[in-house]
Amino acid sequence: MEGKIKTWLEDVLKAIEEIESFMPEKKDFFAFQKDLKTKRAIERNIEIIGEAVSRILKIDSQFPIKNSRKIVDSRNRIIHGYDTVSEEIIWSIVIRDLPKLKKRGYTTATLK
Repeated sequence: MEGKIKTWLEDVLKAIEEIESFMPEKKDFFAFQKDLKTKRAIERNIEIIGEAVSRILKIDSQFPIKNSRKIVDSRNRIIHGYDTVSEEIIWSIVIRDLPKLKKRGYTTATLK
């Protein structure tokens, strides 16, 4: 595997782990809604994940990341359509999608 791809996969994992550390302990949506700093930190890490996946796909368009286009689209929507991104969308990504991405094990160890 190319060195750059390994680095970007590590960035994805690190961003997911940072998001997990920012989440309210009980994963309370209402606590999340009230915490602007947490919301912005999570949005930033979703942007990083999307950018890393985009870079991977530019090098290897067949790289096996499930829903890669949706991941990149989420990044683009947060950056370019920031006024159309709801708290519910971000919450859904964090609660539903990121655990699946992490569980699939797109880490450098599993893709050697």
